[in-house]
Amino acid sequence: MITQQIIILILFLAAAGYMGWRLWKAFDSRNSGGCAKGCGCAADKNVSAKA
Repeated sequence: MITQQIIILILFLAAAGYMGWRLWKAFDSRNSGGCAKGCGCAADKNVSAKA
Protein backbone atom coordinates (compact mmCIF):
# COMPACT_ATOMS: atom_id res chain seq x y z
CA MET A 1 0.00 0.00 0.00
CA ILE A 2 2.78 2.45 0.86
CA THR A 3 4.51 1.65 -2.45
CA GLN A 4 1.43 2.78 -4.38
CA GLN A 5 1.34 6.05 -2.46
CA ILE A 6 5.02 6.68 -3.18
CA ILE A 7 4.49 6.03 -6.90
CA ILE A 8 1.49 8.37 -6.97
CA LEU A 9 3.48 11.05 -5.11
CA ILE A 10 6.37 10.78 -7.58
CA LEU A 11 4.00 11.01 -10.56
CA PHE A 12 2.22 14.00 -9.02
CA LEU A 13 5.48 15.83 -8.33
CA ALA A 14 6.71 15.12 -11.86
CA ALA A 15 3.47 16.47 -13.35
CA ALA A 16 3.53 19.54 -11.11
CA GLY A 17 7.16 20.17 -12.02
CA TYR A 18 6.38 19.88 -15.72
CA MET A 19 3.46 22.30 -15.44
CA GLY A 20 5.61 24.74 -13.47
CA TRP A 21 8.35 24.52 -16.12
CA ARG A 22 5.83 25.17 -18.91
CA LEU A 23 4.39 28.12 -16.99
CA TRP A 24 7.88 29.52 -16.45
CA LYS A 25 8.68 29.16 -20.17
CA ALA A 26 5.43 30.91 -21.11
CA PHE A 27 6.27 34.02 -19.08
CA ASP A 28 10.06 34.03 -19.49
CA SER A 29 10.83 36.83 -21.94
CA ARG A 30 14.62 36.38 -22.11
CA ASN A 31 14.57 33.78 -24.88
CA SER A 32 11.36 34.70 -26.65
CA GLY A 33 11.54 35.56 -30.31
CA GLY A 34 9.20 37.55 -32.46
CA CYS A 35 6.59 34.83 -32.81
CA ALA A 36 3.71 34.28 -30.42
CA LYS A 37 4.83 30.80 -29.41
CA GLY A 38 7.89 32.13 -27.60
CA CYS A 39 10.12 29.41 -29.00
CA GLY A 40 12.86 31.85 -30.00
CA CYS A 41 12.76 30.82 -33.68
CA ALA A 42 12.05 34.28 -35.10
CA ALA A 43 14.47 37.18 -35.28
CA ASP A 44 14.81 39.70 -32.50
CA LYS A 45 11.64 41.75 -31.97
CA ASN A 46 13.42 45.09 -32.39
CA VAL A 47 15.08 44.03 -35.64
CA SER A 48 11.90 42.58 -37.16
CA ALA A 49 9.84 45.61 -36.12
CA LYS A 50 12.14 48.00 -38.01
CA ALA A 51 12.02 45.99 -41.22
